[in-house]
Amino acid sequence: MSIHMNQNRVTPVTLQKMKGKPPIVALTAYEKPMAELIDPHVDMIIVGDSVGMVVYGQDSTLGVTLEMMINHGLAVTRGAAHACVIIDMPFGSYQESPQQAFRHASQVLIRTGAQAVKLEGGAEMLDTTRFLTQRGIPVMPHIGLMPQHVNQLGGFKTQARDAAAIEALVRLAKDFEQAGAFSILIEGTSELAARTVTAEVSIPVIGIGASPACDGQVLVTEDILGLFSDYTPKFAKRYIDLSPLITHACAEYAREVRTAEFPTAEHCFGLSQTTKVTAD
Repeated sequence: MSIHMNQNRVTPVTLQKMKGKPPIVALTAYEKPMAELIDPHVDMIIVGDSVGMVVYGQDSTLGVTLEMMINHGLAVTRGAAHACVIIDMPFGSYQESPQQAFRHASQVLIRTGAQAVKLEGGAEMLDTTRFLTQRGIPVMPHIGLMPQHVNQLGGFKTQARDAAAIEALVRLAKDFEQAGAFSILIEGTSELAARTVTAEVSIPVIGIGASPACDGQVLVTEDILGLFSDYTPKFAKRYIDLSPLITHACAEYAREVRTAEFPTAEHCFGLSQTTKVTAD
């Protein structure tokens, strides 16, 4: 039996070859309809643990479970035919040991059909990254501001502001490259830090609140569409505000139902177009 991959699919290997070329475009998605809409326009879709805040209304990403990520990841892969789909490993699913990380990451890829996983961490995640990549699981480390470390960091604060911190971040990025990472996501750092990391490693660096010099950019889709207003980070750009449009559509629907303007005969089965539908 032969297995044939979608030849049009962007893969981790494809992304590696895009280093230093026209910037890589990435967005987040958590369900099939959104994945279908953004898929033709992006190279990468990240199924982020930000789903906890954006979809479930949680205060942080810490309450996201492995089952949540698998379910949302499966929905996204069903809607994405082109982009490389990368799924976040949630807090507590990979930190205990490389073996634990492999068990859970392999389940993520098997059950969703995604192409890679993303994990947060510093030097303590190097052995895990090496363990996973040596066993066929592509890994994107997430460095800089790490939302899963929010309690340890004391909030969502910009990272790598001074020379020593920048040097440490560059060293970490190089170590992750040596451990087999195919790409790195860098979030919430000083611009100089992200620019320096990008220049010092030979794998693509994807920025979010980082630097225009990064090899690519990612944003939360709901932020660029105006669909998430609980918290809007400085680095997010709103390209359209869909919230008032949705509110207007829902208000019009409610009005038409209450005045018996909807549904009409054209929306019903077996009801004559000449039949007058009236409210009681």
